[in-house]
Amino acid sequence: MATIETYQRSALKKTNPLLTKLRTTIETAFYGSNMHEVTTLAEAYELAKTSPGVIVTDLPIKETAKLGLPEDAKVLVENGGKIVGRTAKARRIVGEDKAEDEQLMALVRDVIYQNRTKKYHQTTGYVGLDEEFIIKAHIAFPEGNENNLYSWLLNFQWANDTYNELYAHSKKYEEGDIYIYTDPDWRHPDYPLGLAYFEPDHNVACILGMQYFGEFKKGTLSLAWGTAHRNGYASCHGGLKKFVLKDKKRVFAFFGLSGSGKSTLTHSKHNGKYKVKVLHDDAFIIDLLDGSSIALEPAYFDKTQDYPADHPEQEYFLTAQNVGVTKDVDGKRVLVTEDIRNGNGRTVKSRYVTPDRVDKFHSAIEGIYWIMKDDSLPPLVKIENPILAATFGATLATKRSTAETARKGEDRDRLVIEPYANPFRVYPLIEDYEDFKALLSKEAVDCYIINTGAFLNKDITKDITLGVIESIVEETATFKPFGDGTGLAYLDVPSYEPPLQDESYKKLVKERMTMRIEFLQTFNQEHPDFPLPDEAIHAFDQIVQSL
Repeated sequence: MATIETYQRSALKKTNPLLTKLRTTIETAFYGSNMHEVTTLAEAYELAKTSPGVIVTDLPIKETAKLGLPEDAKVLVENGGKIVGRTAKARRIVGEDKAEDEQLMALVRDVIYQNRTKKYHQTTGYVGLDEEFIIKAHIAFPEGNENNLYSWLLNFQWANDTYNELYAHSKKYEEGDIYIYTDPDWRHPDYPLGLAYFEPDHNVACILGMQYFGEFKKGTLSLAWGTAHRNGYASCHGGLKKFVLKDKKRVFAFFGLSGSGKSTLTHSKHNGKYKVKVLHDDAFIIDLLDGSSIALEPAYFDKTQDYPADHPEQEYFLTAQNVGVTKDVDGKRVLVTEDIRNGNGRTVKSRYVTPDRVDKFHSAIEGIYWIMKDDSLPPLVKIENPILAATFGATLATKRSTAETARKGEDRDRLVIEPYANPFRVYPLIEDYEDFKALLSKEAVDCYIINTGAFLNKDITKDITLGVIESIVEETATFKPFGDGTGLAYLDVPSYEPPLQDESYKKLVKERMTMRIEFLQTFNQEHPDFPLPDEAIHAFDQIVQSL
């Protein structure tokens, strides 16, 4: 899709829209004599297993031939230091602060200059797994960071013959390849948490002082999501699955932060009641015209604490980060996955863990679920108009997990708002609002809030959550009005009846809606050039006034 040939043709023009300061600076670094190109996954594995600090376990990798790995390849482990999650405060986007941009451009040039004597490894992969959307991406790591390069190639799609051919015949867009330059060992007193500097419209980033693999994964996805958004897709941080029934196919999307349950809901086989196909549990895009969807990655980046010793899914681990290693009774090196060493232990897990995994759903999406851990809401609430549905997505309320580095003094148990569960957006929020509003305006698309936490101090179990989804799949759900004129209805679930006549309960619901209103008002004050529309605030005002 994003071809070098496109770049070269436009380079002949006097004014080239792809040539910017940051884009030119970063791409130029990839052609330095200190750059070694890693062209195969097997080579990346051999480099990674001898990289400083990397542990070669005794856990064999399944499907090595399909993956392009040596037959005797083992799961590799690398652990970082203090930071074991994403650091949102380190992000900067070109254009947000023009004075800082000048300083950062000089800083990037200086980093690349200082690193000219360092040996670097660079590699190429693909983001997007269908000929309708596939982007070529390049990333460079300094020597000593080979495991992150290897994990990046595993997480995305390495440039093998099959995908090179797919890419050659893919739909063309006027977009440049993704280029990401990294230096995890960089330190600067003005950026103690590191720096992730993006120019999204030109598919380029520089990630400095950050060793956590999630930064490189989500940095790459941020640029890919931005590209998809510019070209007619809704960009989604969530999971997507298809229920294949006798007479129909139903496609549902689950949007939630890490730890909210989106992966569990996406991969659940519902005790074998249905044939289920999975697109992905973290990153996909939806065509706003026909409702079809495309996965952006072949692999999964999951929390290891969900897979203790002897869990069958450990057989599909490829690499692991920030986990323990011990010896079993046979003296073999195995993983300690229960977040004993630190929170947010992670693994890159093979696509083959999902038997019915596909890379594109031609069937249009039918249901969107906003996953929230808001104890004022019953297990399932249906949102009855697209404006309110898009606004609830823009004010998705949940709790932080260990995947995100906590800000000083932040309480992980308090509700936070993360629009569309996507803290990686590199374009104005109003554009996501318009995309999802357009998607939810389609007659065939319904929208729900699914609460995976607790309702009025009563835990909502996994079985309850799966049951409410199954009632939608089977079209047996019975909804009752959530008050008059609110635009909401709740699923009738025994023992989870909202006490709508109770004044203290209505007060709690009003407080949660007011919290969302205040978020929107504050957001608009802080983003006067790209505010969310008044209709969004009015939608919540209507609920408050109706209760």
